[in-house]
Amino acid sequence: MSLLQAVKLWPVQHVDLAKDALHVYVGLGLFLGSALLFRWNLRSWKPLAVVLAVALTGEGWDLRDSIVYHTPIHLWGNWKDLWNTMFWPTSLMVLARTTRLFSQRP
Repeated sequence: MSLLQAVKLWPVQHVDLAKDALHVYVGLGLFLGSALLFRWNLRSWKPLAVVLAVALTGEGWDLRDSIVYHTPIHLWGNWKDLWNTMFWPTSLMVLARTTRLFSQRP
C-alpha cells in the first residue's frame, strides 16, 4: 500500500468517515482554502482549478497504485471519486457567479 492510500484510509478508519465523504470534504476544503489563502474570488476559475488538479492527481495516483500493486482498476470508481470531489466546489462557483449569495453588501 502506498503512502497516499495509507493517508486516505486513516480518517476512514479513525473518524468513521466514508471514502466518498472524504472526497467531498477535501474538495470543499481545497476550494474554500485556496480562495481564502490566495484571496481569490469564489467566482474565479482558479479555486476550482486547484480542486480539479488535486483530484486528477489523486485519481492518477490511485490508478498507478492499482497497476503497481496488481489490484483491479475500477474506472467507474475513479469517475465517482472525481464527481464527489468536484460537485460542491463547482456548485459554489456557479452560485457565486449567478446569484448575489456571496457578494459583499455595502
